[in-house]
Amino acid sequence: MSQINVAIIGASGYTGADAVRLLAAHPRARIGALTGNAHAGRELAEIYPQFANINVPALARAEDVDWTGIDAAICGLPHSTAQDVIAQIPAHVRIIDMSADFRLRDANVYSEWYGRAHDAPALLADAVYGLTEHYRAQIASARLVACPGCYPTAALTLLLPLVQAGLIETDDLIIDAKSGVTGAGRSLKEQNLFSEVAEAMHAYSVGAHRHAPEIEQEVSLAAGRSVMVNFTPHLVPMNRGEYLSVYAKSANGAKAQDMRACLQAHYADAPFVRVAREGLVPATRHVRGSNLCELAAFDDRLPGRVILFSALDNLVKGSSGQAVQNLNVMFGFDETEGLQQQPLYP
Repeated sequence: MSQINVAIIGASGYTGADAVRLLAAHPRARIGALTGNAHAGRELAEIYPQFANINVPALARAEDVDWTGIDAAICGLPHSTAQDVIAQIPAHVRIIDMSADFRLRDANVYSEWYGRAHDAPALLADAVYGLTEHYRAQIASARLVACPGCYPTAALTLLLPLVQAGLIETDDLIIDAKSGVTGAGRSLKEQNLFSEVAEAMHAYSVGAHRHAPEIEQEVSLAAGRSVMVNFTPHLVPMNRGEYLSVYAKSANGAKAQDMRACLQAHYADAPFVRVAREGLVPATRHVRGSNLCELAAFDDRLPGRVILFSALDNLVKGSSGQAVQNLNVMFGFDETEGLQQQPLYP
């Protein structure tokens, strides 16, 4: 297929708008439909003036999309809403969902964490977890791909190779996570106002963040046993970016240099995962605006412990960029198509 037509569902939100930005520069994809129910009938440039120079359809209601010539849909709707819309999309359309609705494999776990029954359990059973570097073969043939959350993308990209190689213990994983404000979405919330966020930092969803079971699901699969993690996210006063400091016990005498070697070998052919050179501490500015995830490992001064780092842009590798990366895999395109932007600096 030389070119595909893509619908972006929920294009007026941050993740949907970033999908527009990326697909507008994609040589093999054409934006065939945009939806935003609250802004139906308006041009996207009325909401995001930076898109005034690109030719895209006006925003429509999701139920009004003509799916006849659409090959794929990228869904940027919130959880619960996404599953209801996705269930109505015709079977010939392949779907990449950026919500949480199809990430958890067990509908009962979804219900426990999201406070409602799953309305599309048949689709849930068929969904493929969209951590591209670890499920590439399954993604290639999938009809529905569930992109991981931003925190799980950063955490699992770092941890899965080390767990699989037996280099870290899984009984004492502490994940200290920090995210920019766009991670909370575009809807108006008092706690996300500039005067509430600027010059301050705070933890949130302490002991109860919905990305914890997603991380535990995938680490447990890699370890071959049930694993729980100590995960605490924090909101920091920046727009984009996500930063994880992970504290772990090393296994079998492994040192940081062994972990760097493991990560380098595992991601040798992964264009969007970069292992920092020895001694370099990752930073969000190293990856801002790009689809890169930067990893590092250091020995702790405490015997038998290591400190691990993962940094990414929550709107790109943590969301829309990974969605486009999965789109490329699904349609047999080069994985880097539309994603070759270098990080923004300064």
